[in-house]
This record gives sequence, structure tokens and C-alpha cells, in this order.
Amino acid sequence: MAVDMNMPVLIVDDYKTMLRIIRNLLKQLGFNNVDEASDGAEALTKIRSKEYGLVISDWNMEPMTGIQLLREVRADQKTQNLPFIMITAESKTENVIAAKEAGVSNYIVKPFNAQTLKQKLTSVIGQF
Repeated sequence: MAVDMNMPVLIVDDYKTMLRIIRNLLKQLGFNNVDEASDGAEALTKIRSKEYGLVISDWNMEPMTGIQLLREVRADQKTQNLPFIMITAESKTENVIAAKEAGVSNYIVKPFNAQTLKQKLTSVIGQF
């Protein structure tokens, strides 16, 4: 099945610069239908009101973290299979394990480039 390059993608980060970087990398890869949220709570509201094909979320945010968002997404029957990529500056093993246990689709450690993002995306949504 071909990847829908127009599918809605939600990027979540409390750092505006990071949102811009991720949006630009996605644009380079051909994804232009990108929404933004500045924390997990805002993202959850958007996820419940619109059907997304992919979520890319930072881990460390206030008041709701990326891992809390992931758990909420997985707990909801409507969104439990939504592809979800976690981005973090920390590569601690326990964080990777916690994310895997919570049902993360894949995991990216900052800093990263378009090639890394494409590899992670391909593993989650398929070749494009």
C-alpha cells in the first residue's frame, strides 16, 4: 500500500524551533499536511477531533509529557493503532523501554537529520 503523502501529520513539541525543524524535514520528505501542538494536552485535543495518519512527539513537555500522550493515544480504541514516533534528547535505556512498553511505533534521539527521520518513518508507515 502506498503511503499517503497528504495524510495529516501532528508534530508535538513545546519548543517552537524544534517544531519548525521537524516541519521543514517533513516538507523535504514530501509531507505538507502538518499540524502542530505545543504539549501533550493540546495534542490530545487535536487527535480526538481530527484523524491523523502519524504523530511525532517530543518526550519532555509540560504539563503533559510525550509518554503520557502516547499512553492516552494507546488507551483510546479509536487511536490505539495510530503510528506514533517519540523524539527525545535522552537515549537512556529505561526511557526507550518505557516508550516501547507504552506502545511507541519508533524512537528518535536528537539531534537527527532528514535521512534518520525518513528511516524511522519508513519503518512505521512503509516505503515512500
